[in-house]
Amino acid sequence: MGGAASAKQRSNFIIHLILIAGAVIMVLPFIWMILTSFKTTTEATQIPIKIFPAEPSFRAYADAIKQSSFLHYYANTLMAAFMKTVFPVIFSAMAAFAFARIRFPGSGLCFFLIISVMMVPNPVFYTPQYLMMSNLGLVNTVTALWIASLVSPFATFLLRQFFLGISKELEEAAVLDGCNPFQIFRHIMLPLVSSALVAVVIIQLLWSWNELQWPLIINSSPEKLTLSAGLATLVSMFGTDYPVLMAGAFMAVVPMLVLFFIFQRRFIEGVAFSASKG
Repeated sequence: MGGAASAKQRSNFIIHLILIAGAVIMVLPFIWMILTSFKTTTEATQIPIKIFPAEPSFRAYADAIKQSSFLHYYANTLMAAFMKTVFPVIFSAMAAFAFARIRFPGSGLCFFLIISVMMVPNPVFYTPQYLMMSNLGLVNTVTALWIASLVSPFATFLLRQFFLGISKELEEAAVLDGCNPFQIFRHIMLPLVSSALVAVVIIQLLWSWNELQWPLIINSSPEKLTLSAGLATLVSMFGTDYPVLMAGAFMAVVPMLVLFFIFQRRFIEGVAFSASKG
């Protein structure tokens, strides 16, 4: 028994050591970004590498706001992220409930077709989406950032897994009480999948907040770009002010970090439960 316990302790120690090493490796780039944002341009590019700034300065943060349309980037990103989160969550929740709890001809085929979209790389959709936006006169507008992303196959799949895990007795009891399908969905099912809804909201926000290619394709005006696309314009072939770039990147990532830390428990619960139901 003692030998087995000792072996288990060694195994746990090795596992924790590996996890700690992985955590350090993932956190180091973020720490380096913050340190670089307080350096001068010379300190950020000098060889050998200078880890800590000699005199920390907020100059890069002020320059990031002055040299670019940073406030416009923030406003556009907030609008696009809000629209690309609210509507996909609403539509996906309704679709997931229908696929999980309502039997209708061709439901399996319809669900397969929706999920199959997840297997196609996003760049495949850029050309037809651009042509649609051009025909609608929406090129180089903030509306074009989100109007082509009002549904989410991933959110539909994730929420369907949750709805499948809810006891059918609850639904049958609601029917006996006179509830129609929408009332069952609104008053019974949605409160029971709140963890999944939080997970979907955070995932949708992260995807839309960090999206780079589509904003660069559909918009060219600096006033219409998002944070990720706007930060990409700070990189120049003739030279890049790395402290300014890192300061802008840090200001861009802070809202998502705060959001995740606030809702991390619900997010982890939602993802873990959907994986166990898969």
